Amino acid sequence: MDLFIIRFVFIGVVALVCYNLQPFGLAKFAPWFAAVVGAILGILVVGFEARLRVVSLKRLIGAVIGSICGILGAYLFSVVIRNSITHPETQRFLQLMVMLLMAYVGLVVGANKGDLLNLAALGGIFGSEKQGRKSFKILDTSVIIDGRIADIADTGFLDGVLVIPQFVLRELQLVADSADSLKRNRGRRGLDILQRVQKIVNINVQIVEDDFPTVREVDLKLIELAKVYEAKIITNDFNLNKVAQLQGVEVLNINELANALKPIVLPGETMRVFILKEGKEYNQGVAYLDDGTMVVVDNARKLIGKNVDIAVTSVLQTTAGKMIFGKFDERTRPMEPKLEAPKPELRKPQPIVVESAQHGPTE
Repeated sequence: MDLFIIRFVFIGVVALVCYNLQPFGLAKFAPWFAAVVGAILGILVVGFEARLRVVSLKRLIGAVIGSICGILGAYLFSVVIRNSITHPETQRFLQLMVMLLMAYVGLVVGANKGDLLNLAALGGIFGSEKQGRKSFKILDTSVIIDGRIADIADTGFLDGVLVIPQFVLRELQLVADSADSLKRNRGRRGLDILQRVQKIVNINVQIVEDDFPTVREVDLKLIELAKVYEAKIITNDFNLNKVAQLQGVEVLNINELANALKPIVLPGETMRVFILKEGKEYNQGVAYLDDGTMVVVDNARKLIGKNVDIAVTSVLQTTAGKMIFGKFDERTRPMEPKLEAPKPELRKPQPIVVESAQHGPTE
């Protein structure tokens, strides 16, 4: 906001100076016409300044060196032109054109070749350029809401500057103000994640106001911003990943990182899984590892709700992640001991006693 005020004041000062001084013979026109010309000049200067802000120090030094070499070459050419051409108008025209041409060529070529300079070897203030433009990483809205970027940044695996565009913040705010409770919670979660990332000591977070009014979609704005800053985009959006790669922008996909960090399972290994539900095919059971990897087990449909030992048969890598296929061998299933029914005890027959009224009890 402060930079916008400074630019606006600069344009106003240039317009006011042109209004008072009336340069370039503008006095013969209306007074306000000189102010308009001054405002246009101020806007051109501000646009040139905004473009220079995103240029690396290497390219600036290369452009300066190239321009100086071009001007020196133009001076040598002007000496030759002055001694070989006598017509004064043609001579001045060729001298001016050669100077402009050589300065322009030196500026462009020097800026393009400036990336080859090794400023880090000079040390001092030039050492800060050793990482180059590739140290910038732009955060996508989806990866902010996802939340895993904060854990990755906290571990110290991310270096350089995390760039958060202003249009991404506006999109997060719209999601946080949504009437849908689910979207509202997701938006608020994204804002909380950004606050957490900003508090990490070893991470430099920079919020930029660069915008592209002619581009409506946020994904395309991210790609254009990445081209300007020569940065990488951190996202977990599959479509943005593909579109950015087609346009030559490097992408860091959080989902691909998570899949790469999953433990490697080789065919023939055994593992213990919990059969959660039945599979799509006949007599299949489905289990999940702690990291969310799906495990499809043959001959396990009757074992839903139980922990079983399986043998891995194959591993399939998909765009969504890994799928592990295994087989349960019923012959290796431990047999549960059978409980035998207690045998009835054999009792010795008791003698029957018959009482007699005359002789007493008799057997």
